[in-house]
Parts: sequence; C-alpha cells; structure tokens
Amino acid sequence: MNPRRLLALPLVSLLLIALLIPFVTGCARQDQDGARVAGNTLHLFNWNNYIAPQTIVRFEELCNCKLAQDYYSDNEEMLAKLAAGATGHDLIVPTGNAMDTLIRQGALKPLDKSLLPNLKNINPAYLDTEFDRGNKYSVPYAYTLTLLGFNAERIKELGLPTDTWAIIFEPEYLEKIKGRVTVLDSQRELMAAALKYLGYSANDTDEGHWKQASDLIIRAKPYWAAFSNTSYIKELAIGNLWVAHGYSNDMFQAALDATKTGRRFTIGYSTPKEGAVLALDSLVLHRSGHRPDLAHQFINFMLDGKNSAELTNLIGSGNPNTGAMQYIRPEIANNKAIFPDAELHNRLEMLHDLDRKKRRLLSRLWTEIKLR
Repeated sequence: MNPRRLLALPLVSLLLIALLIPFVTGCARQDQDGARVAGNTLHLFNWNNYIAPQTIVRFEELCNCKLAQDYYSDNEEMLAKLAAGATGHDLIVPTGNAMDTLIRQGALKPLDKSLLPNLKNINPAYLDTEFDRGNKYSVPYAYTLTLLGFNAERIKELGLPTDTWAIIFEPEYLEKIKGRVTVLDSQRELMAAALKYLGYSANDTDEGHWKQASDLIIRAKPYWAAFSNTSYIKELAIGNLWVAHGYSNDMFQAALDATKTGRRFTIGYSTPKEGAVLALDSLVLHRSGHRPDLAHQFINFMLDGKNSAELTNLIGSGNPNTGAMQYIRPEIANNKAIFPDAELHNRLEMLHDLDRKKRRLLSRLWTEIKLR
C-alpha cells in the first residue's frame, strides 16, 4: 500500500491498518505491556526443563523475538512425532543415536558456521563424533551420564559397593535392597548397563552377548521395585528408594531436593568402574523450520559461556562448553559424576543407532524381559 494514501483515510481505517500491519508483514512488534507478538518466533522442539528461564528472557530481549517450545520426553517420542507429520520446528535437541536417524532421513539443514563464531568454545572432545563427522549438522549443547544414584547413609550401613553395576544385577547385593531399587525403563540404557557389566561395549550387537545381558536382567528383575524414567528422582529424595539406575542430572536434582527438604540422609551418585553411557545432546536445524536466521542466532547465543552455564547450574547437566566452566558453581564443576576426568571419559560410550534388524531383535528381547 502507498503510505501517502493513508492521509486520505478516515481515522477508524487508520487505526485498523495500524493493528493489521504487524500481522500482514510478519514482523515482530511489542504491545503496551512489552510482550512480543508471534510472527518473529523461534520454534524449539526440546526436552522439558532443558533451558533456564532467565536464558530465554535474555535471548528474547536480544533478538526482539519470541522463543516458543514444544516438548518430548525421549528421543523415540521426538522421532515418532516428526514421523507423524509434526513440522515447523526451527531447532531440535536430539541425542547422538537419534541424530543418526535424522541425518539418514535427510531431515536436517546444514549449519552455516560463519554465523557461529562462539563455536570455538566447545571442547574438541565433544566435536567430530561418529554420528556427525565434522559437525555438519550439530552443535553440542549438553550431556548426561547414565549412572548409579544411592542413599549414601543406607548403602554404607549395608556395606554395599557403589562403584559397580553389580549392585543392580547381583543377587548377593540385591537381597539387601530388594524393593528399594529401580532401573531405567529404556531398552538401550538397561542393556548397555548389562553389557558393560559383562565386559562388553555398550554398542555391542552380538546376539549371544545380548542374550547374556537379557538373562542377567531377567535374573535381577524380581529384586527391582520398578522400571522408571522419572519417578526415581522423587523416590530417592524422600528415602523410598536406596539405589537407582538413572541420569546424572536427575541424581543432581534428587540430591538437591533431599537437602532442601532437610532429609537426614544424602543422595550420592557415581559412575561404575565398568564404564557407562554418555548421552550428548546437540542443537540441529530441522528442514521444516522457517527461521534459520533466528536458529543460528540462538545457537551462537547458547555457545556463549555464561548462557551455557545457566543450564548446568539449573539441572546439573554436563557441559561441553569450555567457556562455561568459570560460571558453573564449584560444587558442580568439581563433581566427577557430572564432569568426568580423562580417565573416566575413556570408559564412557555414546550409543549408536541400530539398524532395523537389530531394533526388532532388541524389541523382542525387551518384551521377554517385561513379561518374565
């Protein structure tokens, strides 16, 4: 519309045009309360509680835009929703083995690294991984270790070890904590723990080794209270559980909750000597997204050390950003279960994707485990 003709229009028409312009152009504006209007929005498909609230506020102020989030609880749910037709996500935060699937499907846009000067802050140990050589598509965001959480006082009293997967697999230990231990309700994670305990790689796909791991799990299952992906955090914190197989950031939260509520025990957590899984989550651009400009701006923003540190301080996640370390609380930064040293790092593995045949086999074994 020619702006000169606005002068000839009635006042009511002018008001209507003023209200409609932001929606016609798609540009962001701010209403009287300073709230950002959709139209200049970055859509993030994310794990729940995986970015600090103050970080969101600061990014929205920086980009004069809105950050909108949709959530998933695990990689399988995220992949299923995308396969079912979910679109419009500018950024997703998949774990490594899900990255394999997304790349193979052609679902991702390559990064423009010229827009990511802060990429220099990432520890090289977390770059050039097997699932994305050269980081064509992904930028490391945060990581977790799958390990053991435990009621420190109770386990010491019972004289049980906390540095081995044996505590969740061997009847001689389980008899003392029967009904007070849970394991993750995850095919890959539980099988990985069993495989590591048996001396194999977490990514071993030998059918005979899988059968050994399955038999080990079935033998231990009667002693477990449940397969659990979330409730173990609360149950550990209030004292109902004494041992849990779970994620390092969840154990951090359980320990924090127990302290805040004045419990007469503490929650400890450790990485078993046999080794464990490290799950690296990365920021990637989905092909259905409409704002790659905002997506790159957000990635570079999160690569800033201070912004990256806020997530670790909030949930106790591991952090691949070397620039973040100076901003992370010392009690977290010095915790080896969150920030493994070089020796422990050598015993950690990232899970690889499985082909269709192996997925079917694992599903069959998992069904047998659940039915026994």
